[in-house]
Amino acid sequence: MIQFNILHAVLYYHAGIVMNKNFQKGTMNIVTKPYANAFIQFARSRPDVLCLSADLTSSCEIDKFRNQFPERFFSMGMTEQHTLSFCAGLAMEGFRPFFHTFSVFLYRRPYDQLVNSIAYSNRKVRLMGFLPGITTPGGITHQAIEDIAILRSVPNMTLLETGDATEVETVLEVADAVDGPVYVRILRGMVPRLFDTPFVFNQLRVLSQGTDILVVSSGITTEEAMRASHALRQAGVTITHLHVSTLKPFAKQQLLDALENVKYGVVTLENHTVVGGLGSIVAEIMAEHGIGKKLIRLGLQDTFAHGASRPYLMKKYQLDAMALVTAIEQLMGISTGISENNLQAVRLDAVHSVAKAEAL
Repeated sequence: MIQFNILHAVLYYHAGIVMNKNFQKGTMNIVTKPYANAFIQFARSRPDVLCLSADLTSSCEIDKFRNQFPERFFSMGMTEQHTLSFCAGLAMEGFRPFFHTFSVFLYRRPYDQLVNSIAYSNRKVRLMGFLPGITTPGGITHQAIEDIAILRSVPNMTLLETGDATEVETVLEVADAVDGPVYVRILRGMVPRLFDTPFVFNQLRVLSQGTDILVVSSGITTEEAMRASHALRQAGVTITHLHVSTLKPFAKQQLLDALENVKYGVVTLENHTVVGGLGSIVAEIMAEHGIGKKLIRLGLQDTFAHGASRPYLMKKYQLDAMALVTAIEQLMGISTGISENNLQAVRLDAVHSVAKAEAL
């Protein structure tokens, strides 16, 4: 029987491998509302940065900004189509608009305005999307499960996704540096700090290196993959784990280099439908370059999700650590003996739930 302790949840920091030193200490730093303070600090010395809200000001953690810089804050109400066109006009006049709302409201309702007013004219508008994927119990109306598939097909659009508090705090500089529209999947509430180094544009984080399996994860699923990595290592399975924070463009060569060095294949893990998301990106790259290795895509399997808690949804739709272990066993044709009980020792759900980060 494999014995687990959070003290063992170690990721190596050498040869380009990036981790959080708190794993070595057996602790996990949970940051409360990292975006709220980060946006204020980012905008403080940039008077042309404007903050826009679609009637979700406190829900998107920009109420502090509103209070400190009321002259640079615009509450647009529930008018996403109008707001996107307004953002395009602001960008045209040299301002730097950051539009904050739930991810799903940034592309479903106002898609025509997004394409014609922002993407076509390549305006520097930053679309800050909260509650990506199944991080909300709001069900179909609030779960942005196909946003990556839709928006990566839009010309001129850059797609970024945060996976921890450090990336939430440092994504603003990255997004602001892009010459064109940017869509960002943002985490809110109490967010774990997984990484010590800031968000780097179009670069994959190497979280572990091995020769058996390549794991490619993004967003909240990276924490799940990190939970599974120690268990698999103890079971004799060596993994190269890449964390993706820039979805479009994509660090194609870095992925290809990693694929060369694994024997059995690759598993992708994403908080999104497998149709058109991270798994599709990896599949496309493998096909275009004739990579004849097996691929398993973990994510929503062409289905809508229920309205329920994030841990429940991640387990039900196989986005969690156990689903990753099972997929790797399938690829390798082995049984590791790893069970839910083994993985439970390093869960952080109780800490996350204090902030009710999944609520509306």
